[in-house]
Amino acid sequence: PFVSPAADPAVISPQDPTLLIGSSLVATCTVSPASPLRAQDLYWTLNGRRLPAASYTALGPTTLSVALAHLNGSKQQSGDNLVCHSRDGGILAGSCLYVGLPPEKPVNITCWSKNMKDLTCKWAPGTEGETFLHTNYTLKYKLRWYGRDNTCQEYHTAGPYSCHIPKDLALFTPYEIWVEASNRLGVAVSDVIMLDILDVVTTDPPSDVHVSRVGDLEDQLSVRWSSPPALKDFLFQAKYQIQYRVEDSSEWKVVDDVGNQTSCRLAGLRPGTVYFVQVRCNPFGIYGSKKAGIWSDWSNPTAASTPRSERAAGGCDPKGGEQNTTLRRELKQFFGWVKKHAYGCSNLGIKLYDQWRVWLQKSHKTRNQV
Repeated sequence: PFVSPAADPAVISPQDPTLLIGSSLVATCTVSPASPLRAQDLYWTLNGRRLPAASYTALGPTTLSVALAHLNGSKQQSGDNLVCHSRDGGILAGSCLYVGLPPEKPVNITCWSKNMKDLTCKWAPGTEGETFLHTNYTLKYKLRWYGRDNTCQEYHTAGPYSCHIPKDLALFTPYEIWVEASNRLGVAVSDVIMLDILDVVTTDPPSDVHVSRVGDLEDQLSVRWSSPPALKDFLFQAKYQIQYRVEDSSEWKVVDDVGNQTSCRLAGLRPGTVYFVQVRCNPFGIYGSKKAGIWSDWSNPTAASTPRSERAAGGCDPKGGEQNTTLRRELKQFFGWVKKHAYGCSNLGIKLYDQWRVWLQKSHKTRNQV
């Protein structure tokens, strides 16, 4: 319903305008004819700061205008407050200025499904991102050939630009997924991505990682874990990665070629040292999917220590240090050979290594007896 200006002490025009950054604006404040106030009794503030009188013009006995040039982006998404005051500081009328940019096309949509039960997607808000205006993002999805548009409801689940679809997803049919960005200055729509849930499966990290010593071998640890229980009923392959670090270091070494085994032996470690070990899983080839799969998070670190080296402890053997140096040199040669001819966790390499250690110990014994 139309309200006559008499109902308010004053009226600002334009009311709550939306403007592009860099725009100029002339706003007017007109006091009610019934009011004793006149144009010369008024002044303007923007976000609480008084605007200079040089920017004012009286457009008649009861109207005062203010000219704002080259406006910057709004300081707050709720709009900047332009207020008309009476001489004693009283507020007569207010208007919100929304100054910003239209949204940019959202980019880099990536999605993953935890154990094939749900779907989470995230995106980036375009090259600049900051529009200075409240910008709303909506993730939409539909089955490729015959679906209707669905709108994702659970936002900010994996960061500021993300959404989670908890259930009712179809397998074996590709989805079309896109993001729409809208604010007071316009709408921008991302490219549509196409994906099949089976191609973007990730899982929980292995939870039961065990790290133990390998007999008295002071430079090895054995790592064991189980495949992801949530996927036990599905036809899939898995590959694993291990990373380990010394207790007092923050630098992880990654063992990349574990393959689909659920155990691995770490060799070439320092004697008498605590190591932290983590494992992660990549389920791929689910029901014959040709895509690479998505790595899980790393498991919680599991700690174990290698046995202390007796030789390193000293004793009465004057040649102890010398022997140790020779052993290290031979070890280096052996691992160089294994790297060239085998893989980090290949059983072949470990068996050969064990045989070689036995032979080495025998030859040392023989040498010492002589």
